[in-house]
Amino acid sequence: MARLTYKNAGVDIEAGDLFVQKITSMVRSTHRPEVLTDLGGFSGLFALGAKKFKEPVLVSGTDGVGTKLKIAFMTDRHDTVGIDLVAMCVNDVIVTGAEPLFFLDYFATGKLFPEKAVEVMKGIVDGCRQAGCALIGGETAEMPSFYPAGEYDLAGFAVGVVDKKKIIDGKKIRPGDLLIGLASSGLHSNGFSLVRKIVFEKRGLTVKDHFPGGSKSIGETLLTPTVIYAKTLSKLQEKVQIKGAAHITGGGITENLPRVLPPGCAAQVRRDRWEVPFIFKTLQEMGEVDTEEMYIDFNMGIGMILVISPKALSQTRSLLKRLRQEAYVIGEIVKGDGTVVYV
Repeated sequence: MARLTYKNAGVDIEAGDLFVQKITSMVRSTHRPEVLTDLGGFSGLFALGAKKFKEPVLVSGTDGVGTKLKIAFMTDRHDTVGIDLVAMCVNDVIVTGAEPLFFLDYFATGKLFPEKAVEVMKGIVDGCRQAGCALIGGETAEMPSFYPAGEYDLAGFAVGVVDKKKIIDGKKIRPGDLLIGLASSGLHSNGFSLVRKIVFEKRGLTVKDHFPGGSKSIGETLLTPTVIYAKTLSKLQEKVQIKGAAHITGGGITENLPRVLPPGCAAQVRRDRWEVPFIFKTLQEMGEVDTEEMYIDFNMGIGMILVISPKALSQTRSLLKRLRQEAYVIGEIVKGDGTVVYV
C-alpha cells in the first residue's frame, strides 16, 4: 500500500514553487524604491518615506472581484480579473486623497494550475502598475475539494498614505458645489449576479454570443477591466481642491454618493448629463429591470464622482482633458438630508 503524501491529498507543493518562479520577475517590476523584501519571505517590508509628509496617515482597503470571476471561468480567460481586484481596493483607498503604496493578494483554489494562476497574476501586476503601487506579497492557497474544479477566488488588500491635512473627507462640501462624474469602462465589478441571471438564465445566451448592438462577444464585454483612477486623482489634487470623492461600486450612485456628504447636504444628479453606455441599456431591456433598480445595482457609466467648487470647474475640465479622462458635470450639491435626488 502506497504511503500517503501531501500531494496524494491534493496539495502540490512543486506546482506552488513553479508558480512563484514564473511570477517573480513580474512582481519585481511593480516594486518601488521603498520595497525592502523580495518574494518568498513571511511578510513584505515597505519603508514609509515619512519625511515627505508632515502627519502621515495610513489608509487601507480590502475587496474582491465577486461573481465576475464566473465569467472568467466560463470564457477561460484570466488575464483581466487581476486588474479588477487591484481597482476595487485601490479606488476605495484613493477617495481619501491617499497615494497607493503597496498591494497584497490572496489567491485560493482547489487545485493549482500554474499557467492559469500566472494569467491571473499578470492582471494583478498590470493593475499595480496602473495604480503606481508595489505588489509586495500575497498568499496562494491550494485547498482540495473546497472549490469546484477549475475555479478560484481572489481577495486583495491595498495600503496608501495621505497627509492628515490633505485628507478628503467631505467636511468642506457645501450647497452649490458641483458633481464631476468620471466615466467607467462598463460594469466594472458589480452587479454580476443580476447580469448572469439576465443573460444566461433568462435569455439563455452564452459567452460566445454577442450583445444586441455590441461589436464584441458577451464574454469579452463582461470582462472589460475596471478603471483605476489613482493617477487621475493624483494629478488633479496637485492643482484642484477635491472636496469629496465617491467610488461608485455596489449600490451605484444612489448608495455610494451619500457616503461622502456632510450633514445638511444632498446630491442632485441630472441623468441627462451623460450618455449611459449601451451595456446598461441592453441589460435593462433584456431583464426588464426598473430604472431606479438599475441605478442601485450598477454604476450606469460613472465609475467615480468628485465634488468640487464651481470656481475649480474650468481647471478641472482642462486637467481631465489633458489626462484623457472622460468626465461630465452630472449635478450639484443642494440642501437636504444626505440622499441622492435624480432629475
